Amino acid sequence: MVLAAGRGERLRPLTDDTPKPLLKVRGKPLIAWHLEALARAGVREAVINVSWRGAQLRSALGDGGQFGLRIHYSDESALALEVGGGIFHALPLLGEAPFLVVNGDTYTDIDFARLTIGPQELAHLVLVPNPDHHLQGDFALRAGAVEAAGEPRLTYAGIGVFRPELFAHCTPGRFPLLPLLQAAIAAQRLGGERYDGAWTDVGTAARLAALNDLPHDGA
Repeated sequence: MVLAAGRGERLRPLTDDTPKPLLKVRGKPLIAWHLEALARAGVREAVINVSWRGAQLRSALGDGGQFGLRIHYSDESALALEVGGGIFHALPLLGEAPFLVVNGDTYTDIDFARLTIGPQELAHLVLVPNPDHHLQGDFALRAGAVEAAGEPRLTYAGIGVFRPELFAHCTPGRFPLLPLLQAAIAAQRLGGERYDGAWTDVGTAARLAALNDLPHDGA
């Protein structure tokens, strides 16, 4: 699942007329980098949630054939459901097996094919070194287990493998993902790994510009 329903407030005015995942990074839409990487990893079906300017996303991406994928759309109408609510809303399209989730507003060269989830894990997160705009981090990582406290702190990359069971007690509506992750930590069922390769949260115009100024690395 590629999360693409956000309004992109911090990227305005760029996102007033263009949904954030369609902003260009090195000559192609940001979301296209993900879809191509997913296809290379062997993924054949992808779910994309849409809200703000969702019709533009549908028009640009179509049925996914141009990427070697079959795309299903999870429509959240005018009010985006946040990450937790958005994933829960899309569960009927995602099936009963573990599924990969990636934020549509990140850029990375990670190989999605290498990501797995342990048999006892409700979710398995990718964590990255803290960027300058988020030096406090989100979690700690010890022996493959994600913990709420501890050092060194790392940042959730917006990439993870999830089991539908993580959302077992949820109800439809708008809600964040973090409380579900905290509950999984408390149950000692949240795994993770550190990734030190290319990763950028394309959350502001300055970060988008900086990313486009970097030499092309073939990601």
